[in-house]
Amino acid sequence: MYKDLPPSTAYRLLESGPILLVSTGNDEQHNVMTLGFHMMLQHEPPLVACVIGPWDHSFETLQETGECVLAVPTVDLAEVVTKIGNCSGVDVDKFAGFGLTAQRARTVAAPLIRECLANLECRVADASMVDRYSMFILEVTRIRIDDTRAERRLIHHAGDGRFIVDGDTVDMGRHMTRWRYLMDK
Repeated sequence: MYKDLPPSTAYRLLESGPILLVSTGNDEQHNVMTLGFHMMLQHEPPLVACVIGPWDHSFETLQETGECVLAVPTVDLAEVVTKIGNCSGVDVDKFAGFGLTAQRARTVAAPLIRECLANLECRVADASMVDRYSMFILEVTRIRIDDTRAERRLIHHAGDGRFIVDGDTVDMGRHMTRWRYLMDK
């Protein structure tokens, strides 16, 4: 039997991407925020849409610098990720306050986050939807991944402080006949 849900909870079913941390700033001053609303737009150039609004302390820095890092945390960072998302960089240095290590990126001034599985260096490719939807289109310029990290399970926001943790991987690569060229990258 089906039951009705409020339309405002659609993200709980459709937002399948992992929770990310977004770092902004430079060597002197930086911030990090939790991000749940994002999606891949295309492969080449690699574009990601992210909703970061004026209610976020990182918004102004992203608009000013035009660059950020999308860091991919794993389940062992779930508590830190949640706490980062429930305070403001106006009030706390989140890197120091949550024991995160800022590392120098190569293509942007915003720092990588050492504790994360991967870091995607990004530049704003299109800001035309920021005023209307708080949506930045980012181009990924470089990716760093920690191949030695044992924990690789990502977390996905399910609403109300609940997260879904990645489980087993199902390999259907042999059936990717039409999109095989994407597997060689």
